[in-house]
Amino acid sequence: MSFLRPGARQAIRRWREALAGAGAAALGAWFVLGAGGLLGVVGIGLILGGGALAVAGVQRARFRTGGGGQGIVQVSEGRIAYFGPLDGGVVDLSELESLAVDPTGRPLHWVLSRTGAQPLRVPVDAEGADALFDAFAALPGLRTERMLRAIEAPGRHVQVIWQRPDLRRTAIGLH
Repeated sequence: MSFLRPGARQAIRRWREALAGAGAAALGAWFVLGAGGLLGVVGIGLILGGGALAVAGVQRARFRTGGGGQGIVQVSEGRIAYFGPLDGGVVDLSELESLAVDPTGRPLHWVLSRTGAQPLRVPVDAEGADALFDAFAALPGLRTERMLRAIEAPGRHVQVIWQRPDLRRTAIGLH
């Protein structure tokens, strides 16, 4: 039996890293202001580590949409697999050419494009889609804040968030 209503439990689960980071930073501040000495040095470390965890936690919480959507996403060893009710596929991060957000589908979809194959379209609310945050963060040159803004306010048209750097230079050279 839980003493928290489901909405509160879901909010805590969504923001768990940010809450843990804020708690660690608060404990560190208490050590610095109260005890001083050696415990104060430990407190400074807790403040820095907790602050970093809180910032990363806020980014992850903004990325999470709650799940419960169509299909299942699995990320393993640089490979993204999506198994949906109507389609699916597998994309290696090393083969990925561009990442985009498509607001025309309901719900919003990630569009993962690669050479010689149809783009893989993954709903942002698919089960396990929160694992995509770490996979996308590993892409060279990806700006995390741009990705988060694109899913929070997607607009009306497909928005390319990331493109492989060597392809970007080729495209610029052609124009």
